[in-house]
Amino acid sequence: MLTREEDIDAHALRARGWTISAIARHLGRDRATVRGYLNGDRVPGVRKTTAVDWFAPFETYVRARFADDPHVWSTTLFDEVVDLGFDRSYQSFTRLIRARGLRPACEPCRPAKGRPVAVIEHPPGDETQWDWLELPDPPEAWGWGSRAFLMVGALAHSSRWRGVLAPSMDQPHLIDALDRVTRALGGVTRAWRFDRMATVVHPASGRVTASFAGVAKHYGVQVRICPPRRGNRKGVVEKANHVAAQRFWRTLADDVTVEQAQRALDHWCSTRGDARVRPTKDGKASVFTLAAAEPLRPAPAAPFPAVLTGTRQASAQALVAWRGNFYSVPPDLAHTTVTVAVRLGSGHLDISTGPGVAAAGAGSVLPTVLARHRLGPDGAGVIVRNHGHVIALDRAAMAAAGPATAPPHRSKQRIPPGAAARAAADALRTQNTGGSPGTSPGTSPGVGQDDSEVVIDLSRYAAAAAGRNTLSQP
Repeated sequence: MLTREEDIDAHALRARGWTISAIARHLGRDRATVRGYLNGDRVPGVRKTTAVDWFAPFETYVRARFADDPHVWSTTLFDEVVDLGFDRSYQSFTRLIRARGLRPACEPCRPAKGRPVAVIEHPPGDETQWDWLELPDPPEAWGWGSRAFLMVGALAHSSRWRGVLAPSMDQPHLIDALDRVTRALGGVTRAWRFDRMATVVHPASGRVTASFAGVAKHYGVQVRICPPRRGNRKGVVEKANHVAAQRFWRTLADDVTVEQAQRALDHWCSTRGDARVRPTKDGKASVFTLAAAEPLRPAPAAPFPAVLTGTRQASAQALVAWRGNFYSVPPDLAHTTVTVAVRLGSGHLDISTGPGVAAAGAGSVLPTVLARHRLGPDGAGVIVRNHGHVIALDRAAMAAAGPATAPPHRSKQRIPPGAAARAAADALRTQNTGGSPGTSPGTSPGVGQDDSEVVIDLSRYAAAAAGRNTLSQP
């Protein structure tokens, strides 16, 4: 290592035309060392480290992820590298990203200066904020089309949040998601805050709809609506939406089912989400600690009795898929479209071939139920069959396979032509020869199969043979 004085002398001698060898002899240093300082590869006063760069394997992965997605969150990358063996802190991870300039710059995406925002106090147990998050491009295996939806509920005081995936934003799916999120959060707050969504209020007037009023009474909550053009009243849930989109949906694989994605989200919220540290008046505390101290009322024993409906395609085995399980239908409904209806809290589902009839406050009701089954746990992969459906399906399959007395088809079995085949062959021979049905080709005297054939007289052969057997006289 050269000192600053030696570095200055080396550059001055180099400017006067000295060679690197002469400078090295003058300073008593190695030529490679002098060359490194003159070329700017080394800094005076800083010793070259000999420690192993332990971040190099992770740097390769981080650069590849930034090449795929320049806007991926550092917290998302930290989750991934921890699973790959990274054993340092999040602060060390972000410091190395900044020091090495790993994240590419994106000028068009730099945020503009924001407007002033007032701080709103949220007492413990006072408010739950709700919002729909629209998620583009769900996996094709889900069959949800081009969009999926996530109902996110967040406790305004502790910022604990949970979400439920849904194929639609209609009121039955809203009620189902509200109930499931409420139970996942641990209870009911005094009020629920919504924006001006049409399934809760009339957007023009901001008054609660008659159908949702029964839901609010069932859970015993007040309904608070954000004023028009003042959407920053529920910043806790909006931040949760941002996190869900970046740390959950953005990295979701294509081969997961809906139930697997829901379990992955619940696991992330209960482990990573609840472990976040929040500032408080008394210092800092985790989200889990703050949420555990909130005075929440227990959720009702049963959900509000809304009816979820959906269309499904019955399989060749007369099975209908619903939330990760399969339910049987009569065999004549195989390969047909059926309607599934589930009344929340009932513990069973109904299957019909007709559309539902709208009912205020309760979703839809099927006119004719063709099959009713007990609901299995979501995503359990169980097959629920009716005994009568099994017997009918076996009979239908055996009838389609042919009579039970039919002999098996063996590849080495001898089966000669039958009477019908022989009769057809005689008819063809008669047509080709012009004779009687019993005449075979080539048996007609003096006539062959073709008139153009030459007829040979055997008497000439006999005379020639007799001449050959007679001895000539001397």
